[in-house]
Amino acid sequence: MDHPTHIHEADIWIDRIRRNGKEIIKNTLYAGIAIFVISYGGLYTSIRLFPDFFIDYINPVFNSDGSRDLYFYLHPFVLALSLSVFWNRFRKMFGGNKVKIGIEFGVVYAFVALVPIMWITYAAMDVEFQMVATWLIYGLFQSSIAGMIFAWFNPYSVK
Repeated sequence: MDHPTHIHEADIWIDRIRRNGKEIIKNTLYAGIAIFVISYGGLYTSIRLFPDFFIDYINPVFNSDGSRDLYFYLHPFVLALSLSVFWNRFRKMFGGNKVKIGIEFGVVYAFVALVPIMWITYAAMDVEFQMVATWLIYGLFQSSIAGMIFAWFNPYSVK
């Protein structure tokens, strides 16, 4: 008797990642660098333009002792790796020019991953809705940048 269907499907998915590992790593590096530069440049500029908004981050709930700064700076690459795997599996679903693909990719990610996590974050933490909304916008922006990078470096894979 054959394996159950879900085991066979998992094997196919794992095989796809093995076959496309180099592309996933390449996409992760390119998108990670782009997200890092654009996000931190934008964050730096935003803090300078809207200092009153960012005063909320001077709060004990946010780790500010520096012991986990490396995790903060690696975030764009962790995000890019996750998005690269997602892109590898679903890239054929996106079509149009590179900007449209990037934005559509970002919107899909935002609705699938960010909206639920922002919902529970707002419900569980004592943070302002405005702060959570900006996190959602920030994540949408980051994932859209990644989508554009993926479409740019993988033009053969897009409709």
